[in-house]
Amino acid sequence: MNATNAKNKASRDDPNIYTSLDSLRRLQFKAQGFSFTPKQPINSILAGKNVSKLRGRGLNFEEMRQYHIGDDIRTMDWKVTVRTGKPHVKVYTEERERNVFLLVDQRQSMFFGSKGKMKSVIAAEIAALAAWKVLEGSDRVGGIIFNDDKSVTMPAKRSKHQVIQFLSEVTRQNQLLKSGDVGKEHHLSLEGMLEQLKRVIGHDALIMFITDGYGWNDKCNEYIKTITQHNEMIFCHVSDPLEHELATMQQMVISDGDMQIEVSSQKPELQKKFQQDVIDKLELFAKVAGKYRIPVLPFDTVTDTVKQMRKGLGL
Repeated sequence: MNATNAKNKASRDDPNIYTSLDSLRRLQFKAQGFSFTPKQPINSILAGKNVSKLRGRGLNFEEMRQYHIGDDIRTMDWKVTVRTGKPHVKVYTEERERNVFLLVDQRQSMFFGSKGKMKSVIAAEIAALAAWKVLEGSDRVGGIIFNDDKSVTMPAKRSKHQVIQFLSEVTRQNQLLKSGDVGKEHHLSLEGMLEQLKRVIGHDALIMFITDGYGWNDKCNEYIKTITQHNEMIFCHVSDPLEHELATMQQMVISDGDMQIEVSSQKPELQKKFQQDVIDKLELFAKVAGKYRIPVLPFDTVTDTVKQMRKGLGL
């Protein structure tokens, strides 16, 4: 084994740089202390008054029948009651399963981490925690795992085998990432991925969008508007601490793992543009979320993913 291959193998064995199916499977036992149901703790981001309430599973109309003592008065059908002269109520049953769709970003922009883990690893762990929790709640889980070149869509199903298949694809795409691909031409944009989601999602699903948001444009806003008209969405925004610090740095050294370049922002016009670009990216999700009442769960690359999930959901 030459030095390059040995280096690559060592990095792939580092859980901070790449995830593994075993590690994602073990998260099944840590998917506790949070939920995506409509009933949320008061401190949960999903309970905020500026976000739309999660609808939970849908209701199916079963029958119209006469009122019985103990029936919920809110289910009374007044038109039928007036017409027949006897109180009638509508009977509904809750759908047994709901589709939860996970959009997992494994693009090159996610292969970054100045401290702790790579953003791509955090995204994989968020997806695993969500998938296991959805399965525990007897809902169906599916999604789209995408990189810069292609995506894999998995229909929503309720089975442990489905979750393992989904996490296997997340792992596969995660382990395809490498630093030398930074300058490559890419064929799948965030806009293209959202267009694909719009075609396959249907109605009444809960969508968890796990991404750093790089490459967002006005067309993405249009797709989000259309998708959220008939579905709930949660943004899981993954960022690295360095991304929050770059706007104030005067000088830095950037590396792709093989080569380094020193970048100076001493020129006022360069520094101003750079700062604005960073600020725009960091504020992006807040603006979109506020407009379409989408809750945002922030994740960083340093704090344990399970702790961040529980903190975001108020537990």
